[in-house]
Order: sequence, then C-alpha cells, then structure tokens
Amino acid sequence: MKKLILILTLLLSVYGFAQRDGQMKERIKAQKIAFLTDQLDLSSEEAQKFWPIYNAFEAKAENVRDKDLREIKMKMRQGNLSDAEANLLLDKLTKAENDMHAAKTTLVNDLKKVISAEKIIRLKAAEDAFNKKLLERLREFREKRGKRN
Repeated sequence: MKKLILILTLLLSVYGFAQRDGQMKERIKAQKIAFLTDQLDLSSEEAQKFWPIYNAFEAKAENVRDKDLREIKMKMRQGNLSDAEANLLLDKLTKAENDMHAAKTTLVNDLKKVISAEKIIRLKAAEDAFNKKLLERLREFREKRGKRN
C-alpha cells in the first residue's frame, strides 16, 4: 500500500511542476513525506516522535534558504563587488552555512533519542535519493516543455 501511495504521489509530481510555486512546494513536501515514510519504515510510535523533530528542522532549513541564502546568491550573481561588499557577503554566507550545520546537528542529536542511528543514516540516503529523483523529474519536465515550443 505504501508503494502504491508513493508511485501515485510521484506521478502527480509531474503535474505539480506546472502549478504555481506555492502549490508546487506543498506537493513536493507531500511527496517527500510519503517517500521518507516508505524508506524509513517507521513504527507508529517512532513516527509520532520523528515528524515533529523533522518538521522543525525543515522549517529552520527553509528559513535559512529563503531568508539568507537567496539574498546571498542573488548578490553573488550580480558580480562586480568591491572587496568590502565581498567580505560582507562571505560573512553572511559563512553564518548561513553555520546556521544550516547547527540545524542538521540538532536534528541528528534529537533523532538519536527517538530512532536508531541506522534509521538516521537511512534518512540521509532517502533525502538524497528523493532530491535526485526530483531533479530528474524537473529536468524531464523542462525537456518536454522545450520540445513543445
């Protein structure tokens, strides 16, 4: 049953890419939850403790990406920075990366209290696999869209 849900969710992802940004984020989030649930095979007790911890991490990581890293990347693309501007940008980048690292460290330490170390490793592998599939689907969607024009 879990595999059927996963397949249906992934098939909907192709349709989801055509939707607006907010809707797309929600669909991707739902697909990620289904994928991680399937890959980790959490018991109901583990799931009750796992998801609040993982969701808190995701919120922190999204905040760092949206608030800090987006601004930094935009300024990096502009080029022609003075040394002072570049140093300030490097400081902001370092802080954002440290914040992300701290969030990941907190995630692992908190998860060690509720699931096994082996499942935490499986979580990292599952996140990587999900991101790879997501990028492949995005690439396929863009190729199909490019062929239509």
